[in-house]
Amino acid sequence: MVNNIESPQLPLLAASGLCKSFGGIHAVKNANIEVKKSSITGLIGPNGAGKTTLFNLLSNFIRPDQGKVIFDGEPIHNLQPFQIAQQGLIRTFQVARTLSRLSVLENILLAAQKQTGENFWQVQFQHHLVVQEEKELKERAMLILESVGLEKKANDYAGGLSGGQRKLLEMGRALMTNPKLILLDEPAAGVNPRLIDDICDRIITWNQQDGLTFLIIEHNMDVIMSLCNQVWVLAEGQNLAAGTPTEIQNNTQVLEAYLGQ
Repeated sequence: MVNNIESPQLPLLAASGLCKSFGGIHAVKNANIEVKKSSITGLIGPNGAGKTTLFNLLSNFIRPDQGKVIFDGEPIHNLQPFQIAQQGLIRTFQVARTLSRLSVLENILLAAQKQTGENFWQVQFQHHLVVQEEKELKERAMLILESVGLEKKANDYAGGLSGGQRKLLEMGRALMTNPKLILLDEPAAGVNPRLIDDICDRIITWNQQDGLTFLIIEHNMDVIMSLCNQVWVLAEGQNLAAGTPTEIQNNTQVLEAYLGQ
């Protein structure tokens, strides 16, 4: 007899039992999280809940004391951050990191991985390939700048961008790496309200048209509730709840811990 029952799809990212202490204080304690492929998942919690620390653990910017992280079916908690990025897991930061004295276009181009021109011998003996690749990368970078609404700023210094534009540039730089999953740390924080809707629209477009997966930390509940398929809640470094936006909005424990009700 043939079994036609399909096995459930494994999550793109799954972390279990993550712990991290600083000076005896538990920043993250036995935390778990799962992110389904092609989803937009939210991570919320009150200040000091351990959300950014959890991001740092997922991307191995800091090493966990305990626990494991599985990404696309492979353990990554023992890899270096650059190796995790090469696997397709990319993160952004609360304060957008840009190279201020380089142009917006140059910031995007620097994110391209495994460029032919990085190899000395290929530069010496396959110069034509390097030139062709640079042309293709520049064309792709311009398309990405167009997708984030910064194509007219391509030749401007990145240091002259507004806070919201820097967030968009950082997202564009993440896209240049061909990611599978982007960890967005407060994409709406410090952003002009007129740009927040633009950022949200672009996240939805990348998700729906390109199948890109997102895990988002955000204090703006309108952003979380409008974007996310699933929301995880941390409190004091531990899992408090997980569910749909509607379930989280109606969860008494979440209201008490996060909204102060």
